[in-house]
Amino acid sequence: MLTTGGALLGLSALAVTLLVVWDGGVDLDPRRELLPGVRLDLRTVDTAHGPIEYDLHGADGPVVLSVHAGLGGADQGRLFAGWLRGDRYRILSPSRPGYLGTPLSSGRTLDEQADLLAALLDRLGIDRVGVFAVSAGSPVGYTFAARHPERVWGLVSVSGVARPDPNAAPASALRSAVMNTVGQKIVKLTASASMRSIVAGTLDETSTFSDERKAERVDHIMRTEGARRFFAAMFDATFPYERRWPGTDNDTERTRAMRIGFDRIVAPTLVVHGTQDGDVPFAHGAEAAARIRGARHCWMPDEDHLGFWLSPRAEEFQAVVRQFLRTHAPGR
Repeated sequence: MLTTGGALLGLSALAVTLLVVWDGGVDLDPRRELLPGVRLDLRTVDTAHGPIEYDLHGADGPVVLSVHAGLGGADQGRLFAGWLRGDRYRILSPSRPGYLGTPLSSGRTLDEQADLLAALLDRLGIDRVGVFAVSAGSPVGYTFAARHPERVWGLVSVSGVARPDPNAAPASALRSAVMNTVGQKIVKLTASASMRSIVAGTLDETSTFSDERKAERVDHIMRTEGARRFFAAMFDATFPYERRWPGTDNDTERTRAMRIGFDRIVAPTLVVHGTQDGDVPFAHGAEAAARIRGARHCWMPDEDHLGFWLSPRAEEFQAVVRQFLRTHAPGR
């Protein structure tokens, strides 16, 4: 926020005006390509709990429900599950309430969001799913598995929130106003000029790496085509902020007094978490693994919040999850 404020003060009135007028270069085509081979086809259906936007990729195979993280949406959910392409799953990626095309009125609480997901499955004629939940989406994934155990054949949480945070506070009105207007455009311009600086800034928030290790990870992402493309697509899938901020603020509000029925989860469960996660501390993953009966875990040593996708060892971690899904998917 301070960085953005300083940048704004340094801009001329004309530059600010141009930023306000500029559309920010955000692509909201509901059928856009996120990565080579990863394309969206966004649709919206009415359910008993309200409208919900979703993407459903694949014609046959067991369904994996991808529950996206904060500042995300169906596009982020599709992207985060993109590593499963070619594995003969159908990938269902909904926008949770307050994100993109799903109104917050469709479900504010964890229970309401879990029931909305069940209603979406009913509308689509889908009986059971494997759940792949990430970060701020994990509380909804856990709650869905607890409230609708008959609908879940397997549950995976990656870098997932599992503990309440009484001090969590939604963004201030000023911060929201700035970032939803010219602020996000400054971020986009910064990325155009130097994606490396955006990667480094992201690692400041998502890791507890030393400066040396952070520099090594930045170098890896920038010189590795797959990691660089994924990061750029993930970055693009945070815009426009104003269509993702209500859900993000709601997620933050929910964590203040969050209670998850871990004891009611009976589906086979795998918890994946990095030991140097600077966004959702490792203790969250450890607690979920300890409280879910029979849960397995895949700890990512010396990895950050995004290590599952951006680490040099990403394929190794993904292979563990791939084997878990193959073991528990019906008909496999």
